[in-house]
Formats: sequence, C-alpha cells, structure tokens
Amino acid sequence: MDLFFIWCAFLDGVSLNAKRAHTLTVLFILTCALVYVTLLEETPQDTAYNTKRGIVASILVFLCFGVTQAKDGPFSRPHPAYWRFWLCVSVVYELFLIFILFQTVQDGRLFMKYIDPKLGVPLPERDYGGNCLIYDPGNTTDPFHNIWDKMDGFVPAHFLGWYIKTLMIRDWWMCMIISVMFEFLEYSLEHQLPNFSECWWDHWIMDVLVCNGLGIYCGMKTLGWLSMKPYQWQGLWNIHTYKGKIKRIAFQFTPYSWVKFEWRPASNLRRWLAVLGIIFMFLLAELNTFYLKFVLWMPPEHYLVLLRLVFFVNVGGVAMREIYDFMDDPKFHKKLGQQAWLVAAITVTEFLIVVKYDPKTITLPIPFFVTQCWILGILLIFTWTLWRFFIRDITLRYKETRRRKQENSVEREKPPGNGNPATASGRSKLNGNTDSVRHRKP
Repeated sequence: MDLFFIWCAFLDGVSLNAKRAHTLTVLFILTCALVYVTLLEETPQDTAYNTKRGIVASILVFLCFGVTQAKDGPFSRPHPAYWRFWLCVSVVYELFLIFILFQTVQDGRLFMKYIDPKLGVPLPERDYGGNCLIYDPGNTTDPFHNIWDKMDGFVPAHFLGWYIKTLMIRDWWMCMIISVMFEFLEYSLEHQLPNFSECWWDHWIMDVLVCNGLGIYCGMKTLGWLSMKPYQWQGLWNIHTYKGKIKRIAFQFTPYSWVKFEWRPASNLRRWLAVLGIIFMFLLAELNTFYLKFVLWMPPEHYLVLLRLVFFVNVGGVAMREIYDFMDDPKFHKKLGQQAWLVAAITVTEFLIVVKYDPKTITLPIPFFVTQCWILGILLIFTWTLWRFFIRDITLRYKETRRRKQENSVEREKPPGNGNPATASGRSKLNGNTDSVRHRKP
C-alpha cells in the first residue's frame, strides 16, 4: 500500500512539474556517466566496438540535450518530455538516412551489416500471388487453405495500423480514400515488387473491408468517445478513492484536451491542396515501407522494420496536429511545425534512397492500361479543381456583380422625392388606414 502512495505521489509530481525539464538533474547524471567512462573504465582495443559505442553514446547525449532543451509540441500527455524524445529521434533518423543516401549502393548495404550481421544478404524470391481460388476443390484436405495461408501476423498489424492512422487523421473519408488508393497503387506497381501481387479478394475483402475497414471503424468509435469525454483534471491527492486514483493514472495517457479535425477540403483552394498533399505523403510513406525493405535487403520480419513503424506511430500524430493547426489557423501558426517538417523530410529522403539504390526497379515501365487509368484520374482531379476554385468562383462573382448593377439601375430609375408608394402604403397600414396618407401640417 505504501508503494501505491509513492507511485501516486510520483505521478502527481510529474503532472505538476510537466513544464519542468529537470535540466540540471539530467546534466549531472550525464556528467557522472562520462566521468565514469573516462576515469574508471578501461577502453577496449576493439576498433569496431569502440566505433559503435561512440556513435551510440553521441546519440544518447543528443537525446538528453533534446529532451531537456527542445521546444514543446502540441501534445503534453503523458509528458512533454516523451514527445521531445521522439522529436530528437526524428532528427537522428533523418541524419542516418542522409548518411545512407550519400553512400554507394554496395557500401550502404554493407553498412547495414554493422547494425545487424544478418543483413546485407539478398532477399529470397517469393511467390505472393499464387493460387487465388477461395475454394480449392483440388485440395480435399482443406479446400479453404488459401484463406488460412493469409491469416498471418500481418492481419492484426493491418488492423492496428489503420486504427492508429484513424486516430491521427480523425476523418473517415480521408482514411477510406487512402486505404483504397493504396490498393490501386499495389495493383499498379505489382510488376516492380512481387509482394504487391495479391489475390483480388486479398486486396478488397481481407485488406479494405476486414482489416482496414474494421480498424477505421474502431478508430472512429474511439474518436467519438474522446470527443464526448469530459476533460476536467485534478491532482491525485484530491481523489480519495483507490479506484479514482487508478482511473486518473490511466487517463494520464489520454489527451489533455480534444480538438476535432474539420478538414473541409472543398472550402477553399488552400485546404484542398493541403488535403491532397497529406494523402500523397501518406501514400508515399506507405510505399517507402515496402521499397526500403527491398533495396536495403531487410526481411519483413526484421526488428528494424518494426522499429520504423513504431517511430511513425509516435511522430505521425504530432505531425498531423501541426499540419492541421498550420492549415486551419495560418494567422496564429505562421510556420509549419517542427515535427511535421521532419516527417516530410524523412519521407522524401527515404524515397530518394529508393531511387538511388535501385533505379532499375523504379523505372520499370508501367503497363499501358494502368498509365491510362492514372492519367484519367489526374485529369479528373485537375478538372474538378479548375472548375471548383476558378471557373465556379468567376461565375459566381460575375452573377453577383450583375445583380448589384441591376439593383443600382432600378434605384436610379425611381422618381425623386418623398412620395414613395411603398412607403406610403406601409405607413397607412401601420395607422390602420388604407386610404391616402395624411400629410403633416407645417
């Protein structure tokens, strides 16, 4: 029981000192660690080990500096230092990508072996499409074996991924558009990456309807609960029941307040282009996941692939909030947020690595009918944009100007003087007399 009260006191102190970065405490601990390494620890004679250790130590020192000194973002729960940490991790990851970008293809893949000796080996070719029969009569033991073969670890990963993406985007239409568009991208690029070649029911039933659709549905339900939840906070010591204290500890990991995203892409050209840009960057980041594994020879189950997904889960929500604030209130938010800037730079750098490391795969000619479909879609978007924000606005302004001119011409044609029949009849009705209006005697 004493441990419970100590833990409550710790969390209460964290909530009260959320704005304090404890700079002197972190500096003292960091100095003690460096003094220990310098004076009390013998340096090994292994050059490769010392190089790795020095790089890791440098990254840790930078993270300590960033967690205590970096600017806070829009999120404050569970603690501002948590989001400052991921901001600094974004900087480290971008610097790592820049380093990989400036290497040759052979040196870049060889460098991955320093991170994990199992890397740097070409990936084995696999057949992802195969037999697409839902019911296979040739297999008398299990005719539904094609469906069970797809039930692997990627099914819950798809569901969880789209659940989190829905919490980031906070809009059902945008999530569904990105989900469907990515399936079209897989159709279009299956001649480049073999793992894009899937069965039709795997695309539209397993992915769009079951995994992605269920994740989006659960995400929207969670958003509805968060929007209705009361946000009235109090310290742990002001709560007198153990159940209330435990509930308060759990709610420390929920938002401090809630902002509903209203994208309204058709309201003006700025918001329309911003929404198109968000969708484009989301799709590019999704494609980078597959192409980076392919060009850097990382198997899908490797821990670096999972770490990248965890990284985007933590930085994506902050980036989306900063983008929305910048788009929704540009007078107050005069520049793009720091996390959104880094996420955009990371996504572009990842794509440049793919282009440099395997230009042959990227430039494989797209089938003609696929190219026609994409050109048609781009033309439709361009035509709608031109009509909605230029032709329609010009037409409405012309009609409004013409209406005002007609009203002005009618007013100029009215006879001068006070004998306005409309005014007279109105005054007569007010006085209860439908005859002529009485004139005031001088």
